[in-house]
Order: sequence, then C-alpha cells, then structure tokens
Amino acid sequence: MTISQLIMEYFEKHPKQELKHGPVVDAVTQKWLKTHNDPPRDPWRAIRKLHGIGVLIKVKEGIYKYDPDFVQKRELEDFSPEQKAAILKRDGYKCVVCGAGRESGLELHVDHVKAKYKGGTATIENGQTMCSMHNFRKKIYNQTESGKKMFIRFYELAKAKNDQTMANFCRDVLKTFDKHNINGHILWKE
Repeated sequence: MTISQLIMEYFEKHPKQELKHGPVVDAVTQKWLKTHNDPPRDPWRAIRKLHGIGVLIKVKEGIYKYDPDFVQKRELEDFSPEQKAAILKRDGYKCVVCGAGRESGLELHVDHVKAKYKGGTATIENGQTMCSMHNFRKKIYNQTESGKKMFIRFYELAKAKNDQTMANFCRDVLKTFDKHNINGHILWKE
C-alpha cells in the first residue's frame, strides 16, 4: 500500500471525525514500518495533497476529516515547462519576496499565487517566482501567516538593535493585522 492509501484507510475507519494530523501520521508510520525498513517520506504532505484533491476536508490548521458524502475529487493543475519559463523570465529570475536569484546560488521555484488546492489555476498570471526558503515557508503557513511571522521577527530584531524607526513600522503593520483580525491565532507582544 502507498502512504496515501494508508492515510485513507485510517480516515475511512474514522469517518466524519475531526482528526489531528499528528496521530494520523503516527499510525500510518507504524503500519508502514511493518513492511518497510525506512520510515515513510512526508506523510503530512500526503494528507495535504488528499485535501488538495478534494478527498479530505481541512477543518482548521492540522485537523482534517473524511466525509464520504462530500468527496469532490479534482485534478490539480501544474504549470507546463513553457509557463514556468515565462514566469521566471517575467520575474527577472528572482524571488518576488526577497529579490534573491540564481546568482545567489538559490534554487528558484515557480509557485501558484492562489494555491492549487484552493482552486488556483496554472496560468502565468497566477504564477510567481520564489526562492526555496520562501516557497517552503508559504507552504507551511499561508501567505498572511508567513507575512505576520516575518514582521514579528523584524520587530524583535529592530527592538534588539534599538532601531526605533523599523520597530515603529513593524508595530504599525502588526496592529493592522490585529485590527482586521488577520491571523489572530499568531500572537505578538509589544
């Protein structure tokens, strides 16, 4: 059985239950190790992919459920090699977040602005160039979560360096996140 099949087997045994990501990964890993010498690669990513194709429902961060009445399998669109080349060229072969590029020795990725699992299509307009660090950060957090965490880090660095101008700027940005209740689960202190 594949990792995805083991994950689905687990969810099918617990239909309509909101399951935390960790125990699912642990159970799948234990079952996998009964027939394999090495642990499975990235079962959490397989869970996200199953959500992306409409098999699992994401209840909230790290919690998924399987509801057989609401399975909506869909194909996820990937960029063609020609689209990737056009996006890289348009973005000057540089990460749209930090501006680093190949000359810095970084690996560049072509990423969906609106994620595939949220219905984002493989169009040049929905593509962006990102360095591997920022692309992985975006995948771990959504874009606003990643942005808020970045401003918290900048705020703390500015305070440590007594850079009042940057600290004030970051404080204003973070207050705007709070004012509009964007990612309120990510807490910061003045």
